[in-house]
Amino acid sequence: PIAVYREVGQNLPEGLPVTPYGLELLQKRIAGNSTQNPEAHCLPMGLMQLHTQGAPRKFVQTPARLILLYEAGGVTRQIFTDGRPLPPGDPQPWWNGYSIGRWEGDVLVVSTTHFRDGGWLDLIGSPLSDAATVTERFRRPSFARMEIDVTIDDRKAYTRPFTVRLFQELVLGDELIEYVCLENQRFKP
Repeated sequence: PIAVYREVGQNLPEGLPVTPYGLELLQKRIAGNSTQNPEAHCLPMGLMQLHTQGAPRKFVQTPARLILLYEAGGVTRQIFTDGRPLPPGDPQPWWNGYSIGRWEGDVLVVSTTHFRDGGWLDLIGSPLSDAATVTERFRRPSFARMEIDVTIDDRKAYTRPFTVRLFQELVLGDELIEYVCLENQRFKP
């Protein structure tokens, strides 16, 4: 099913299809009031949180890659569009994974693997593990609107793949500003 995103499973009619491992981790995070969310500790917030975080972002397209610059956390993400495959084996895991993209008509299809284990899909702590493959389908149905269908296939945390739909609006004339997480940060673990 495709749903408009709030928290990852909020609009899925049957809820998140979590495995026992995924449910235990999610319940622990909720019970801890999400205080262990990486973003709360000035660490990268993860792919899905970047998509849904309200701060602006920029897309910079070159022939060989798409660079996403996020104001939130000052994060940079690279999506390689030069035809390379996903890396085999067990390379260094990344907070936001390793991404390759290809065009299918007017849709950019991005496959991402090699995540660090223990990721957070949303603020409440829906898990993303090192076994995940995330497939994003970016489409602009109009000049100012982008739809992103995100399919999470993570058999360690979920019993089956599921898809959520995100929407992003174009903001003209806006510039990214400097983001410094530790400045005035007073969180006590």
